[in-house]
Amino acid sequence: MATHGFQRDADAGVSLPDAVPFDPSQSSRLSWELGSQVVDGDDASLYGEWARPGRTWHLSIFRVLTNTAVVCVRTPVGRERFYSLPRRDVESAMARLESASQWHRLE
Repeated sequence: MATHGFQRDADAGVSLPDAVPFDPSQSSRLSWELGSQVVDGDDASLYGEWARPGRTWHLSIFRVLTNTAVVCVRTPVGRERFYSLPRRDVESAMARLESASQWHRLE
C-alpha cells in the first residue's frame, strides 16, 4: 500500500516548525485539545512568551511537570500547535530565543 508524505523514524522525535530557532533533543507533538488543557491547568506556569515582528509567529513555554515543559507555537494563520519537551532543554531553548534577532520577548 502506498503512503504519502514524509515518514520519520519513531525514535527521532518531532521537529518544531522551521521558524522556531531551536530544536529540542526530544519532543512530542500534542493534540490541540490535550495541549490547551495542559497549559491552562493549575499546575502549568509560564516561563515566557516570544513573538516575531508583526506577531506573525508567537511562542510560549510552560512548565507543566517536574521534568516536562510544553511549547505552544501559534502560526501566522492562528493555529496553535503544542509540543512537550524535557525541561533540561528549556534553558537552551530560551537562550536561543533571546539571541535570535527575529524573536522578541513579550512582557
